[in-house]
Amino acid sequence: MLLLLLSLPFAAALVAACMPTGSRHRPAAVAAIATAGALLLAILQFGRIAEGEVLRKQIDWLPDFGLALVLRMDGLAWVFSIMVLGIGLLVLLYARYYMSRRDPVPRFYAYIMAFMGAMLGVVLSGNLIQLVVFWELTSVTSFLLIGYWQERNDARRGARMAFTVTTIGGLCLLAGVLLLGHIAGSYDLETVLGAGNAIRAHDWYVPALVLVALGALTKSAQFPFHFWLPHAMAAPTPVSAYLHSATMVKAGVFLLMRLWPALAGTEEWTWILGSAGVFTLLIGSFFAIFQHDMKGLLAYSTISHLGLITVLMSIGTPLSVVAAIFHTMNHAVFKASLFMAVGIVDHESGTRDMRVLRGLKRAMPHTAALAIVASAAMAGVPLMNGFLSKEMFFAETMIVGGTENWWMSVAAVLMGLFSVIYSLRFISVFFGPLARDLPEEPHEPPRWMRMPIELLVLLCIAVGVMPELVVGDVLAVAAGSVLGPTLPEYSLAIWHGVNLPLVMSVMALVGGALCYLLLRKHFGLRGRDQVPVLHRVKGAQLYENVMLGLAQGASWVIRIGGTRRLQPQLLVLVAAMVAVPLLLARPVHDLAAPALDQLDPLFALLWLIGAGCAVAAAWKAKYHRMAALALVGATGLATSVTFLWLSAPDLALTQLMVETVTTVLILLGLRWLPPRFRPAHLAERIPASAWLRRSRDALVAVAGGLGLAAASYAVLTRPGDATLRDFFVRHALSEGGGSNVVNVLLVDFRGFDTMGEITVLSAVALTVYALLRRFRPAPESVAIPVQQASDVDPAVQQKPAEQAAPGGYLMIPAVYLRFLLPVMGVIAVYFFMRGHNLPGGGFVAGLIFATALIVQYMVAGTEWVESHLRLRPHRWIGWGLVTACATGIGAWLFGYPFLTSHTAHVTLPLLGELHVPSAFVFDLGVFLVVVGTTMLILVALAHQSLRSRRVPPGAARSGAIPPAKEIQ
Repeated sequence: MLLLLLSLPFAAALVAACMPTGSRHRPAAVAAIATAGALLLAILQFGRIAEGEVLRKQIDWLPDFGLALVLRMDGLAWVFSIMVLGIGLLVLLYARYYMSRRDPVPRFYAYIMAFMGAMLGVVLSGNLIQLVVFWELTSVTSFLLIGYWQERNDARRGARMAFTVTTIGGLCLLAGVLLLGHIAGSYDLETVLGAGNAIRAHDWYVPALVLVALGALTKSAQFPFHFWLPHAMAAPTPVSAYLHSATMVKAGVFLLMRLWPALAGTEEWTWILGSAGVFTLLIGSFFAIFQHDMKGLLAYSTISHLGLITVLMSIGTPLSVVAAIFHTMNHAVFKASLFMAVGIVDHESGTRDMRVLRGLKRAMPHTAALAIVASAAMAGVPLMNGFLSKEMFFAETMIVGGTENWWMSVAAVLMGLFSVIYSLRFISVFFGPLARDLPEEPHEPPRWMRMPIELLVLLCIAVGVMPELVVGDVLAVAAGSVLGPTLPEYSLAIWHGVNLPLVMSVMALVGGALCYLLLRKHFGLRGRDQVPVLHRVKGAQLYENVMLGLAQGASWVIRIGGTRRLQPQLLVLVAAMVAVPLLLARPVHDLAAPALDQLDPLFALLWLIGAGCAVAAAWKAKYHRMAALALVGATGLATSVTFLWLSAPDLALTQLMVETVTTVLILLGLRWLPPRFRPAHLAERIPASAWLRRSRDALVAVAGGLGLAAASYAVLTRPGDATLRDFFVRHALSEGGGSNVVNVLLVDFRGFDTMGEITVLSAVALTVYALLRRFRPAPESVAIPVQQASDVDPAVQQKPAEQAAPGGYLMIPAVYLRFLLPVMGVIAVYFFMRGHNLPGGGFVAGLIFATALIVQYMVAGTEWVESHLRLRPHRWIGWGLVTACATGIGAWLFGYPFLTSHTAHVTLPLLGELHVPSAFVFDLGVFLVVVGTTMLILVALAHQSLRSRRVPPGAARSGAIPPAKEIQ
């Protein structure tokens, strides 16, 4: 159930993302159905949760390393899940009518459903590391939602600001979680919560508390990190309603509630959270009074209420925890309804500016009534849900503060007074004469757009009038999961008699109303452009200054130590090849020198030939690229023969095929290189500084190669390697189902590594394809006349083009080469089928088949091949990754770890008994990915060659570019 509950939003996000951009109804329906199903599933678990049962599901991922997916639902997780799903369902219904037809609606629903799934992951995580992963996923998805209108500068700026601040807090949280796990001896949530005494007594308690608090305070927009939340108002109003009520900002207070048993109860806890909370609730409520944007007012009010919850959590008494949970629930209800009411005002009148809005009650009476009731709940008016939890807040500050810390009670009353002022300012737009100069004529929204607000406002009234009946059991269940089975005595009655908390509430209500009238009459709230006293306190400006300083510092570092030239970058990399092996490997004098008397002269000659080709390639690259490419290929062939000599036929075959494919790809890329090198007869004119630089590069290159060779030799001669080698030799057939140790190692023992490698290979191919699609080669770099090309020998340059290559080109009938495709296809199948027991496998077979396709491109060109073979490299890559993943997931479904291999024996007519390992299917995925990535890069390069051949017009007629047949 827990796994299904978590998976439904992500599945809906994937489905919505695959829908056409113009779809409106279908993505909304998919999102609503998935959310309603998950909500119903969660509601059905209340009976078990109320009985004190903790639902738990653990799926082992890497059990040897203690890594598992742990889902856990107790009372607190259940309440937050209901808020996330319930308010999320109402927001989805509201968004169906709010979003414009011009908006890419499927993308919106994909983002918001992924955001919902990430928040559920935070709430349901039973492992602290897993919680941090979902925590950061909420930052990523909120970034996408806030920046949804990406054409707007304020949306991009707000998204970057929110992402930067919350991600930095997430990194702090990760460090704090690592400390908590180290202290408790486990990252399992139940173990950490049970080790509260050991954590508080540990020397690392304060660092862990500070780091966890930073994560919670940044996510919940607490002082001094509160500045990002008002800038997140650039998001669509449904996003703002969801983000401010039940998700994102509530993740911070959820974390404080979740870790309260492990971290609370110390002076450090009280002062860190209490000071941040008091500053936040006062600054947020004060700034809210002077906002002109209705959403901006609600944003600062959210900051204030989050500060109130943080102060309650900092007090540390059981009653304060109950009050914090209660106010979290109440705030989610009335704040979601208020944001949706603002969205209606904006949607139907075209503006949210309170300086021009007035008299809206005449044009939209139903919306005005709903907004006024929700504002009363936010202000803490009696018979509303906000009144009950705010009175509990007053009572706790009074009890804990007492006569010594009376300032806490004063701060609480001030916050209540400010909340009345900004609530009255909010509803002022509905009174007075109707404004006539609005962008649009205001009117009531569609009936179903208003229904989510009606339900939430009805809940505000129901909780305020019948609190014990409506939320009594739910509050007890949530508080019990934090405080334990023994709850403090508290009452949700509407009337507790005349007491000091009631007096504080009356002072806040009456004082707030009087202050609002005074400010409106004498200070002109509508015309004021800045916040009095605190208008210079701008956290966003400080953030921008810090980011600007970092950008300038980075530019200075790049300017001093960076370069866009490839050669200096390669120099640093090769120099690292010299230094790093010397640091990691054993000292050179500890390495056992190879026995020279056992060295075969023929093998030594092979290495000399390879080294000579490498040096010659480096020399000829300055003058003749084709010759350099041929010499590099000879070096690769020497490497292949070396592998074969050392009894590694798999590596030799792979190296040979890689050399073939890369040679063709480099040949296609040579057309783009400009003629900037000196011809051979001008070499003596090279200045002395260039000779010094080349000598330095040569020495570094040789030293780097020797360093890497020494590191490889050190690793291969380690005594412990024999044990590892023997293990794979002994278990390849019995556990991997194959006698080819190399192939079994890749697709079975280290299948997860191979999975990552083919994923990276696919990403690289797609990146190359995307870059080449945007690349436009300069005409002078592609239209080089044969008579002017610097690669041609000077003696040949004096001859006409026809005499430079007598007989033209080596012509082979195309029909013969086309016969190679089925032949090489059969060879590829042969090497693929035998790969589990003999040299071969999916990677080699993929390269062979890719070579067969490359031959067809060379013979017939891209248009013929694509029209006849109809290759779709993207699909090959996609199906390859899906096939490889399906193999691992199949093992999961049968209760085995990911990518566990199994072997089945099948008897077929004529062929006899065959053993078919599941790794065979995984190898098929590798084959598809290799073919797809190779062909995708080839197609991109080939199309660029065709494009460059057409750049400049008429060049082919003038002889500047060889004819198409010669290029093909």
